[in-house]
Amino acid sequence: QVQLVESGGGLAQAGGSLRLSCAASGRTFSYYRMGWFRQAPGKERDFVAGISRSGDTYYTDSVKGRFTIARDNAKNTVYLQMNSLKPEDTAVYYCAATRANSDLRVAYVYDYWGQGTQVTVSS
Repeated sequence: QVQLVESGGGLAQAGGSLRLSCAASGRTFSYYRMGWFRQAPGKERDFVAGISRSGDTYYTDSVKGRFTIARDNAKNTVYLQMNSLKPEDTAVYYCAATRANSDLRVAYVYDYWGQGTQVTVSS
C-alpha cells in the first residue's frame, strides 16, 4: 500500500514557476513508476509527465521544454518543476504510482493516486 500526498500548488502568474512535490509512504518507493496528471473543470484527467524506476522521463507535448519531472528515492518524493506557466495549465494536479510496466501515459495503469493540488495560472 502506498499513500501519496501532493503539495506545492497555488496561484502563479503567466510566465511564472511552481514546483509540485509528491511524498510517498512506504519503503518500496523505488519500485514504482510515477506520473503526474491534471484535470481541468469539465475535462478528463490528462497525462502530464511520467518517470520510470531508472529515471527515464516522458512528457505530454504541451509541457515539453517547460515542465521537468524528477524523483528522489532517498526522500520517497517525486517532483514536477513547472516553468513558463500558461493559463491553460490551470488544473488540479495529481500524483500517481504504479508497479506495472504498461504505458505511463495511461491513467488506468496506476494503482495509487494522491488527493490532488490546485494550480491556478492567471493571465
